[in-house]
Amino acid sequence: MTVRVVARNYSFTLSRESVAAGATVRFVVRNAGNTVHDFVVHGHRTRLLAPGRSQTITVRFPHRGHFTYLCSVPGHARLGMKGAFAVGTRAVSQPAPPAPPPVTVSGMAVLTQVATTERPVLVTSPPGDDRRIFVVDQTGVVRVVEDGQLLPAPFLDLREKVHFSSEPGLLSLAFAPDYAESGLFYVAYNANVGNGDLRLSEFHRDATNPDLANPYSERIVLTIPKPWENHNGGMLQFGPDDDLYLSVGDGDSGVVYPPGFFAQSRDELLGDILRIDPRHGDPYTVPAGNPFVDVAGARPEIWAYGLRNPWRFWIDPQTDDMYIGDAGEGAREEIDLVPKGTSGQNFGWPCFEGTVQFDRAAQCVDPVPPLIDIPHAPDVCAVIGGVVARDPRLPALAGRYLYGDFCGGKLETAAVENGKVVASDDLGLDVPELTSFGMDGVGRIYATSLTGAVYRLDPKTP
Repeated sequence: MTVRVVARNYSFTLSRESVAAGATVRFVVRNAGNTVHDFVVHGHRTRLLAPGRSQTITVRFPHRGHFTYLCSVPGHARLGMKGAFAVGTRAVSQPAPPAPPPVTVSGMAVLTQVATTERPVLVTSPPGDDRRIFVVDQTGVVRVVEDGQLLPAPFLDLREKVHFSSEPGLLSLAFAPDYAESGLFYVAYNANVGNGDLRLSEFHRDATNPDLANPYSERIVLTIPKPWENHNGGMLQFGPDDDLYLSVGDGDSGVVYPPGFFAQSRDELLGDILRIDPRHGDPYTVPAGNPFVDVAGARPEIWAYGLRNPWRFWIDPQTDDMYIGDAGEGAREEIDLVPKGTSGQNFGWPCFEGTVQFDRAAQCVDPVPPLIDIPHAPDVCAVIGGVVARDPRLPALAGRYLYGDFCGGKLETAAVENGKVVASDDLGLDVPELTSFGMDGVGRIYATSLTGAVYRLDPKTP
């Protein structure tokens, strides 16, 4: 008996889903998707099938029962590539996917401009701070807005140390979870060395003025040499585990090396999300739970890899899920998901750009598909990863992931359940030349523009 199996992104279609007990079945499996899949049933497995490829496996079912079939590529079964094959009994009907929530969020919020700086790329605040926001300016300064007023003196001025150009510059800032007591914070920037080598540094707050940093307190925690000056990543965030996460781009868009040359290498730190503890050790310690701590030839700092330019990511402190906005090459943009309790994902660059195969010669072990795959369009060119909304003033957005694109500037939202997008909508708001999102110490959401504008997302009043 022959059963034809068609794999797509991310589902299986079987020509029949039940046979008599004792049957021997030839599963003819064809991959009609645009990423690699396999087919596993009753202890038998096809090889990893590239798009368009097929394989036949023969399986004998001597006993009655329901036998699970799935794709074993990490994350694919969770996205829907799983079912039950019935032997000597009725097939188990698969539950219909949940209907998207009927609520629409468009028109529920407004943008309020709260500041203007030269080139803002991030907004953040110390934990619990409800009066101040700290605006990271790519030119090399951090500015403070207190009670709606831009303070004249920068909190931190690194312009003499920062290599500022189109993509390089001062990239991110993260306050230590115990900042109120320790006064410690961390910045990521391109230094005036090499090709704008990526530098992670620790600073202290000024001993007498909380609106100033001590500019002489720099301790260099980590330096990552760059093959070229672009594709930096550079996002910093402390997770609920109190460890520091850092995104690092693949370091070169193809100027010196082929695109994605470093993204699949685990013996260096390009094209990765890293997790370290910068407050212990010299210059830091690696958490024991990192996925590659005991893997020979791999850097233990790596948390996830196979990324092109993860400019912005966000860890939701309520769910511990990590969302990564990874800028694409010329066809796709993507949002990737690292669910709570997982790590070590390979997001597939340069084998794949989004769900589209990019480099057929590249080798990627167990690539994980994106949560959101966005085709390029006149208003889509570079995804800007955002934040998960937790602002009590905006209850309709609670738990939704916000993101956008540099070219279009439209603010988008996605409701995610069990690793899948169950609803998506836009806010009906646009930020021209959107560069980043951010959140203050009490959960209010911000968006920044290359024009210099810093906006806060506020509830729309009747």
